[in-house]
Amino acid sequence: MSDGSRKETGGGRTASEQTPGREPVTPEQSGRREDAAAVGPSHRGAEFERLLAVMDRLRSPGGCPWDAEQTHESLLRYLVEETYEVVEAVESPEPPARRRDALVEELGDVLLQVVFHSRIGEEHEPAQRFDVSDVVAAVTDKLVRRHPAVFGEDVLTAGVGGAVAPAPPARAADPGDGSRRASGDRGQEPAPAASPPGGAERPGTAELAARWDAVKRAEKPQRTRIFDGIPPALPALALGEKALSKARRHGVAGVPPTGPEPAPEQREAAERELGDELLRRVAEASAHGLDAERALRGAVRRFVAENDGPLAG
Repeated sequence: MSDGSRKETGGGRTASEQTPGREPVTPEQSGRREDAAAVGPSHRGAEFERLLAVMDRLRSPGGCPWDAEQTHESLLRYLVEETYEVVEAVESPEPPARRRDALVEELGDVLLQVVFHSRIGEEHEPAQRFDVSDVVAAVTDKLVRRHPAVFGEDVLTAGVGGAVAPAPPARAADPGDGSRRASGDRGQEPAPAASPPGGAERPGTAELAARWDAVKRAEKPQRTRIFDGIPPALPALALGEKALSKARRHGVAGVPPTGPEPAPEQREAAERELGDELLRRVAEASAHGLDAERALRGAVRRFVAENDGPLAG
């Protein structure tokens, strides 16, 4: 966790600037976990509301001076650090129980960053103001909008952060979809959806991919070129994978198509061999005084510049 490095300085909001829609929180309320809420379907909502109440108190007069002075910009380093700590927890060789505890803690730290940024958003000027409900609504709308095979072709939204029209009830046999990133290209095609109710034929992978692209283009009409939307600050390897993923999806010449993945029993050996080869190249670069990260980033930028073009259609 990164919080130990923070410094206590000045800041805060006036009492008149308390968050609309939530009652002022007392010290006893913000610091207490209601054991009765730990049972039943309301548990998740109760714990989330408790987190919001704690953040309200930290950003309010009489709260934490360090928390009160933070901005979107000052928190960026912590968001990056906490994300890498989630990766570390996922890849940890610790026993399952300790790995579980580490993952819960680190995912909580990432969630804190989301809540922290959302709380700061409540203090923006009216035209730029947002809160955590806008964030949750936006990602829920996106999930529904990008899965017409699950929720129906005629699901309507009121735009980013808008209300989603009623969708068919979730099926108990469709548990796996939350494991993938819904907000961008994944370097492979979208996973097939569960079979539609009523015996309807399930769309194939190619059709799902086409729908996925169509929905994303409707969401982001300002992205008119092949490589638009790639975060330039990604680490070089991730930047390269993202660029190659987009190139592959849009048929850029010279980029090999996705082949079959290694069998599960072969994956570990294949990844070990690849990692060893990458490390050898990094060692070679270092021995010659070269920056491997910068070299790869430059290669990716050249690849993008040479192959970029308007999106077809």
